[in-house]
Amino acid sequence: MHRVIVLEKAEDFTGKHGTELRDKGYEIFRTRSIREACLQLKKDNISLIVATDEFDLKIKDFIRFQGLSKDVPKLIITEKKSLSKIKPWLKDDLAYPIFRPVSLKEFSYLYERLNAEGVVINENKRLKDEFLITKKQLEFFEEVSRTLTSALELDDVMTTIMEKTKDMTRAEAWSIMLLDEDTGELVFKRIRGEKAKKIQRFRLKLGEGIAGWVAKEGVPVVIPDVSKDPRFYEKIDRAIHFKTKSMMCVPIKSKGRVLGVLEVVNKATGEPFTQADLDLLLRLVDHAAIAVERASLYQKMAEMAITDDLTKLFNLRYLNRTIDTEIERSNRYGSSVSVIFMDLDYFKNVNDQYGHLVGSKLLVEVAQLLLRNLRTIDIVARYGGDEFVVVLPQTNPRAAFMIAERIRRSMLRNVFLKNEGYSLRLTASFGIASYPESAKTREELIRFSDEAMYKVKNTTRDGVYAILPQK
Repeated sequence: MHRVIVLEKAEDFTGKHGTELRDKGYEIFRTRSIREACLQLKKDNISLIVATDEFDLKIKDFIRFQGLSKDVPKLIITEKKSLSKIKPWLKDDLAYPIFRPVSLKEFSYLYERLNAEGVVINENKRLKDEFLITKKQLEFFEEVSRTLTSALELDDVMTTIMEKTKDMTRAEAWSIMLLDEDTGELVFKRIRGEKAKKIQRFRLKLGEGIAGWVAKEGVPVVIPDVSKDPRFYEKIDRAIHFKTKSMMCVPIKSKGRVLGVLEVVNKATGEPFTQADLDLLLRLVDHAAIAVERASLYQKMAEMAITDDLTKLFNLRYLNRTIDTEIERSNRYGSSVSVIFMDLDYFKNVNDQYGHLVGSKLLVEVAQLLLRNLRTIDIVARYGGDEFVVVLPQTNPRAAFMIAERIRRSMLRNVFLKNEGYSLRLTASFGIASYPESAKTREELIRFSDEAMYKVKNTTRDGVYAILPQK
């Protein structure tokens, strides 16, 4: 069925050809104004527009009409001498003039020609759109390749990838959630959007929310309307006063193992995401997986170089580097840096009575207790065995003594390995030295704080001793 809008004030065309066209299978919608034609375009799938040259084309309705009818063929009835009157119509690629008097034979010929041209124009448009998408994808892959060869920081790599992905999918916001191997939860690693900081505190269990479901099942999804999906996790939206409408979520996989998920939220145009959008995202996600795996491996290697395998505290190499840095800072700003040397009391008895596995778990809990009782600027390192060293930047001996005493009391009150069914009590001996008050070099800071700790170890245990400033 050919549906034709005839835009005319008098029955110039329909009066002459209407009956004949209807007999040939045309459905005619006669409209007397451009506004009326707009309403008809919104209601029906129109095959052709026939319009006379008697309308004012400077009105707002005509601009709206052009937008609604941009892909519909048009025949514009005019006089040969008045082609200038229909110039705005002819800006459309699928618009032809047809001159009075209109013959049905000419009308049929021009309509068929317009249809044929329309097929070619639409095919060219499709190919052009595909070319632009392919070009964007190639630019994306080149950018990712450059990033992978020049940046090894996980955050830098993921941000580059996701900003490009956001542009290509026309999304308002995006996030990457990585699987925490220790807890089995999804953690927001990188987020881009207005509410990023508030979202970072959330964690999702496997199977929880759409992201958790995707991580658990390893299956990508596109959700045109999240309000109709029972898997949607509403707590985040409520907490940050955000409205998620549509989203896509795909697993980031490597060698069959799910590393995390990639989410894009709300299309900037207001439309829902489609299967075509998801297909595009799936072409990009493999590169995200390579980037995440490669950058994560580098990050783990970097952490292994400066952290203790068991407690995840800093190791001796990093400790020495930190003390040197803080001594330089102390000299520059005229401040103090203090070191606490801590040794667990009777730790050997734990290993002898319960075994080394329990002893190792105990050391991990002690490390966590130290971190809870210190500032973010303080550095904690495992010195070896059951010995720990704390570096306190911009801290004089008196303040260091108070910090060590706080840790000592916390150790005394704490019950260790309750979840393991042991409920162990533990104390520690603490020694303190400070630069420049009592020590003049990094080596002296370590040695003096160690000697101070042994003064406690060889007398009372469960105490704190500080080396006094040299006179």
